[in-house]
Amino acid sequence: MSLIERQANIRIVLVNTTHPGNIGGAARAMKNMGLAELYLVEPKEYPAPRAVWRAAAARDILDGATIVETVDEAIADCGLVVGTSARERRIPWPLLNPRECGEKIYRESATHKTALLFGREDRGLTNEELQKCHYHVHIPSNPDYSSLNLATAVQVLAYEVRMASLADEQGNLPALTDWDQPPVKSADLEYFHEHLATTMAELKFYDPENPKQVLTRMRRLFNRVRMDEMEVSILRGLLTAVQRKIDRK
Repeated sequence: MSLIERQANIRIVLVNTTHPGNIGGAARAMKNMGLAELYLVEPKEYPAPRAVWRAAAARDILDGATIVETVDEAIADCGLVVGTSARERRIPWPLLNPRECGEKIYRESATHKTALLFGREDRGLTNEELQKCHYHVHIPSNPDYSSLNLATAVQVLAYEVRMASLADEQGNLPALTDWDQPPVKSADLEYFHEHLATTMAELKFYDPENPKQVLTRMRRLFNRVRMDEMEVSILRGLLTAVQRKIDRK
């Protein structure tokens, strides 16, 4: 796969961005590092002149941006999703540092679409959005002043993707291990989790009115495994068989 094709498989997703200048700044950061796929999830103010002004010579990134209503739409066809997180969560998730994130995103872009999610300026990504991610990435900024501007965060991670691409050109980036099936797409993984939750409720394995952390921990388990399309198909077939048994009883 050519470099341009791989770059087209790397998606920057900005969620509910408040300030249009940050969208322009993110577009400029992307173009600096050779990325072009920008997705905007319900931006508060866009299109906007301030976005164009901040983008400078990256106006083409803005012109080609895809605007969607939900995170699910933005990542539906992605086989790898990494969400930015600035704080520890009650239930820890597999965590990458920026260097590891850049390498993983670039390596996997050779075979499928990947996405980097950036949250709102004031509160980042929600727990529900972060639970849709295979990994979280944390930029280790100064603890005395840890808040990063959105466009700056995009610049840091886009730079690491760029460094991974340069390492790959020099033969210094390990290749992906061959696998017989492609990783499951995000949309199909969501269908699986919905199917799993419904089946567990029918089994009375958990109370939907008081789920505690059961579904979150199950989601973390399967996200960590990184299932492929065949594995998800088999598991959904198993869940369907279980539901039929329940119906017969």
